[in-house]
Amino acid sequence: MNNDHAMQEIKDHWDRDGLSQTIYDALIASGKPLDTLTLEDLAPLDQFHRGGKGFTTRLARLADLKSGMKVLDVGGGLGGPARTLAVEFGCHVTVIDLAESYVLAGRMLTDLMHLNDHVTHQAGSALELPFEDHAFDVVWTQNSGMNIMDKERLYAEIYRVIRPNGLFATQEPMAGPRQPLIFPVMWSRDGTGNFLRKPEEIRALIESTGFQTRKWDDVTQEKSAAPGTTNTHTIQNLVMGADLLAEIRAADKRNDEEERIVMIQAVFERF
Repeated sequence: MNNDHAMQEIKDHWDRDGLSQTIYDALIASGKPLDTLTLEDLAPLDQFHRGGKGFTTRLARLADLKSGMKVLDVGGGLGGPARTLAVEFGCHVTVIDLAESYVLAGRMLTDLMHLNDHVTHQAGSALELPFEDHAFDVVWTQNSGMNIMDKERLYAEIYRVIRPNGLFATQEPMAGPRQPLIFPVMWSRDGTGNFLRKPEEIRALIESTGFQTRKWDDVTQEKSAAPGTTNTHTIQNLVMGADLLAEIRAADKRNDEEERIVMIQAVFERF
């Protein structure tokens, strides 16, 4: 499979027609006042990753992010982590994502929170980042590499756009000691587009690209669940549907208990 085919599979899996309107309708149904939305109001709808906003904050603290830092969120989806980094850590964040429906919905949510001066969204590929060399202080990825086959090129591109002594902060599910995975999972219904690798392989690959490991935490057993998981107006419910989501959660439970997936948070420094 070539990269173009693999990236098209990612778009096909994630893109949703009318996603912005679906999310807007869910906000209206939640009863939240749209003119005073908070990060907590949006968290059930925009933190589309394991651990929710709690894991976003954890990774930001692990990386010791500072006010004024320029951050690129690769595969940042709806921008929940980006808005968290802007509001709670004072960062200026650019979000890039392959799925245009997520880019459009992310812009809508950023606009509703009046954060356009701190967070921007654009469509693009993680394998061809449309930015100059050394453009960012930090590159951030949170549960966005699972679908990417060419991880060598992914990490080379991330390395290219980080300034010298800048940081790469990442949270990713990786292949546990027991394989194969139980499907469906959030990023793959039947194994199509699933490109998990073992933690030691990922760490060695990132270091071989030119990074030095500063932090490496296995957070598999940490129970910072996504906010509002019992709420029907979560992004997981809206995108996956209740029936498929129930299957995914059952598979997730087995994958965790049987050590088929591990969740890693890590911070690397570019040299």
